[in-house]
Formats: sequence, C-alpha cells, structure tokens
Amino acid sequence: MSDQPFRAAAHLAADLVADYLAAVPERPVWQPMDPAARRALLDAPLPRDGRGLAELVEAIGAGVLTAPMGNGHPRFFGWVNSAPAPAGVLATLAAAAMNPSSAGGDHADVHLERAVVRWIAELAGFPHVPGAGLLTSGTSMATIVCLAAARGRAAERAGVDPRADGLSGLPPLVTYATGETHSCVRKAVELLGLGSRRLRTVATDAAGRLEVAALRAAVAADRAAGLLPFLVVASAGTVNTGALDPFEEIADLCAEQDLWLHVDGAYGAFGRLDPAIAHRYAGLERADSLALDPHKWLGVPVDCGCALVRDAGRLRATFSLVPSYLRDEEDEAGDGLGWFSEYGIEQTRPFRALKVWATIAHRGRDGLAADVAHCTRLARRLGGLVAADPELELLAPVETSIVAFRARPARLPEDRLDALNAALPLAVQRRGRAFVTGTLLDGREAVRACLLNAATSEADLDLLLAEVRAAAADLTGGQPTP
Repeated sequence: MSDQPFRAAAHLAADLVADYLAAVPERPVWQPMDPAARRALLDAPLPRDGRGLAELVEAIGAGVLTAPMGNGHPRFFGWVNSAPAPAGVLATLAAAAMNPSSAGGDHADVHLERAVVRWIAELAGFPHVPGAGLLTSGTSMATIVCLAAARGRAAERAGVDPRADGLSGLPPLVTYATGETHSCVRKAVELLGLGSRRLRTVATDAAGRLEVAALRAAVAADRAAGLLPFLVVASAGTVNTGALDPFEEIADLCAEQDLWLHVDGAYGAFGRLDPAIAHRYAGLERADSLALDPHKWLGVPVDCGCALVRDAGRLRATFSLVPSYLRDEEDEAGDGLGWFSEYGIEQTRPFRALKVWATIAHRGRDGLAADVAHCTRLARRLGGLVAADPELELLAPVETSIVAFRARPARLPEDRLDALNAALPLAVQRRGRAFVTGTLLDGREAVRACLLNAATSEADLDLLLAEVRAAAADLTGGQPTP
C-alpha cells in the first residue's frame, strides 16, 4: 500500500484526537448513550467490502469519541480510572506501528521495559535488581504473577515441586488479607488453586487498616490446626477509602513467621511521591512483592500494570519454560536474564514500555510528584468540605486521594439514608456535570470520590458537592442546601 493514504489519515487522526482532548473539559462528564447509537455499535454487520482509512477516522469521530466513559474529564471522580497522559497517547501510536512481541530478544522494547520497570520501582521506593519485575496488563495479572511466586517458595520449603506435582502433598496454604483488599487477590487465590476458603479476612481498625494483633492471632490458630500460613496481602491504598496498612509492623510479623508479604499498590503506591504522606509508606520496601498500576495515578494509557519482586530468581523459577523453537542461542544483551516470557504468564506481549517511558519522561519525577501531591491536597480539601457540611457525612479519614462520604439530609429518617445513597451516584452521573461512584463501607451505602487528575481544581470540588446536594434533593423531593 502506498504510504500516502496512511499519511493523510494519520494527520486526520492526530487532529481528531487533539480536538477531542481539548474539548473534554467543556463536555458533559458522562451521558447515557443514545439508544440508536448504542444499537448501531452492537448490531454492526460484518463488512463485505473494505473502507478507506480516512473514512474510518471519520467514523471513529462520529460514532466512538462521542460516547466516552468520562475518565478524561477533570470532574470524573469515579472508580480509579485516570485521564490519559498526552505523551502516552502519542507513544501508543508509535508502539503499535512497531508491533513487536515483547517476549524477548534484542530489540528496543525489551531493553526499554527493563529500564521503565526500574523507574517504576524507584518511584514507588521499592528495591530493584535486574530481572525482578515486568509489565503486565494490570494489577490483576501482576497479582497472579506475584502470588504464584509466593506459592512456589512456600511449596519448595515444604519439599514439594508445584510445577511437577501441583499442590498435592502440601499442607493447606493460608493467605491473610482484610475485607478491604481488592477482589483481584481473591481471584488470584482461586485461580492458583489455593481456595478462597483459606483466604482469611483479618480485622481492621476504624480507619480500615489491618490490625496486626488480629493477624498474629489468625496465623497462630492456623498453625495450631495443622495448616500452613504463607502469605499476607497488605494494601497501599484500599479501593474504598485509600487506607494504608501499617507496613512496618506487618513486615516484622512476616519476617518472624516466615510469611511472604505482598503489597497491593495498584492505585496508591505512587502516593509515596507526595512528601506530605510519604511517611505512611514506611516499611513497604520490605515487602517480597509489590503490584501496581502505571495506568492509574501516572496516567499511562490502559493497559499497563507492573509486578515487582525482591527475588528475581523466584519469578524465573515459577514461570520459565523455554521450548526448542524459542531458544536464545546468543544472549545479545549479555546479562543472562533471558526473555520476559520466562518471568510471567504471557508469551506474546505487547509493547507497553514505550507509553510508560514517554509518560514518565515527559513529566519527570518532580512533575509526577507534583501531580500526586496536588491530588492528595485536593482530597484533603474535599474531606474538609464534607466534614463541615451538616448535610454530608465523612465516613473515613482521607489518607491518599479517595474520599468516602454520604449524603445525610436532616429531614430524612435514618432508615432511608442507605436507599438515598445507593441511588445518589447514578443520579449525579446522569446530570453530566460530575461523576462519582458508590460502594458499601461498614455495611453502609457510600459515595466515593477518587482524585487522580492533576487538572482538577478546587472549583471542581465545589461543583461536585453542589451536584451531590442537588441530586439528593431531587431524590428526596427537597431543596438543596446552599
């Protein structure tokens, strides 16, 4: 194919994307799709004849970019979904043009991945040696990678080879986490054959942090019952409230009891970049593994997670399988590390490293730290506004950049508060001026706002709370409190 049609369409695509990004702050944050537009996507017939590249770009602009999720908007506070970093958007195109398999070999993406994994470890304050980590699709996959390594160590110490014999011959392995731990941990436990019945739920304090005394008691009880405790999962920013577990105390217990400490830092690990809250992360660097998502707080375009481990050899022992057709007859890099496919599940791997490199290189460490600090400062500000409002209730301390609260109109009976707050997030979303999501916190319906976008302002916080009050008034038939 002549390069001229591609070149012309690429220019159209660049203008389309640039115009889209520039217009995001002026658009509604989110609106339900027009039923006809939704149906057009769902029922699109398999085309018989091809379409020109320029025509495809126009179709994307008319039928796809018009219905975003909303997460690029400064007033999107839902789930833990970031706005895309512009540098990462640009790098994604170049990576797709190269389209390598980043399983291994001597090409730029492989060496760049080793560099950005080291950068990510440095940003999170986690020790790193070459080979002790890799990029994944997200923390869900990174968690499977890390927990598989933990399972391998526990089995080896018990005299069992899990790769050859499975888990037969092993005492039942027990994992410990709080009820605030992300669901990807339970999925990993189930998929790795460990069983969710042996995933112990450890008590938390009033702020949602793991109680070390309760953990110690649970470990002792399981040992006495003939079970094999092997893994503790701590949180560097829980999904519901952004709470941080006490890493130093947990690390002390894990060292004493010979337990693998894994930290789920999917969302919050990069909070360590903010000097105002960095002290809360003390002890995280003592973990055996850390899973985190550059596609969350850093804004790297989805998908991009990262698995980091203290012992590089443990990953390779868990996953390495080199068939004859993939033998590397010559170690071009000369580092003896082999291929990335020996350190995780994926064989064919996308070129994720370029968008990570571009995102971090564009902002630099200081720029990223400033972005994170901006978000945590605004979160504390939002928490203060909620606490000062008699019609709202703050449900947990603000530790990172998540604020959990609920509407509490004085005129509304206590037994109707849950129904109101369960309906509130969607009511706010449909108004189009702000976006929050809901959750259950200590059995109560709650609204949660997650701040990840450095473009968010204090005025956006004021508007968010005004929308919450207005939506609550609509749902209860009252008037919003000024």
